[in-house]
Amino acid sequence: MEDAQLPAGWSLQQIRDRSGDLQATALSTDRRVIHCPVGDLPEEVLVPEIVLGFHGLAIVKAIGDDDWYRAV
Repeated sequence: MEDAQLPAGWSLQQIRDRSGDLQATALSTDRRVIHCPVGDLPEEVLVPEIVLGFHGLAIVKAIGDDDWYRAV
């Protein structure tokens, strides 16, 4: 996938080995991601830098943010 990226220093095989998911994959960053914090804080649109898919679960790292977010 042209715009799919991996975390720096990681190969897809390392991600698969560490996660135990042999079908883990890097997904397109061409998607809208909205972070819905708990409490009274407003929703926030995140611009994905990296999106990784694991058996029905995706995690997103936003540009300029070192945290990872679960995408549903």
